[in-house]
Amino acid sequence: MKKEQKAICTEFLIIVNILVFLCLTFIGNTEDAVFMVEHGAMYEPYIVYGKEYYRIFTSQFLHFGIEHLLNNMVLLGALGWHIEEETGHFKILLIYLFSGVGGNILSLLWNIYWNNNVISAGASGAVFGLMGALACIFIKNKGKAGQLTGRGITILIILSLYVGFTSSGVDNIAHIGGLICGAFLTFLLYRRPKSLKKDEDF
Repeated sequence: MKKEQKAICTEFLIIVNILVFLCLTFIGNTEDAVFMVEHGAMYEPYIVYGKEYYRIFTSQFLHFGIEHLLNNMVLLGALGWHIEEETGHFKILLIYLFSGVGGNILSLLWNIYWNNNVISAGASGAVFGLMGALACIFIKNKGKAGQLTGRGITILIILSLYVGFTSSGVDNIAHIGGLICGAFLTFLLYRRPKSLKKDEDF
């Protein structure tokens, strides 16, 4: 019988995001684009010409207002709990951070190509990475992953993409980049539990 694990990394990531938001809210307005750029948001000219590459990482912990934060944290909690149970603590942290950075890099390249100077921030690229991770886990486990169903995660991904593409001011390229990165890294790192392999033998 598999021992139940606490999602300590998921909880840690949620706490970090909330603490960063509270700190920034205390000293300024998180819905002010200029303020957010001053505190680590993505902005192509600063990265490309100013060589401030740290923004590719820091921006995934910044959020434009409380609604933006809550939307991402709800999804992070829901997805992270299932994924951490399957992958373990270190791997989910790696998937989350890799997806956030990967999504931001793809977004950066897209904006450079189209000559767009966009200010962006948020954990959604990393969260979409967790969606990709969960989809990969379902495929590897042939539809088995906790209480969720393959149909459920498929609908969740499609609805999330739909909301992104039909909303204004959303970095859909970062979402897609995060989704791909999360699925790819999970494909490399995740191994099916032996208990599932034994069940299929009966």
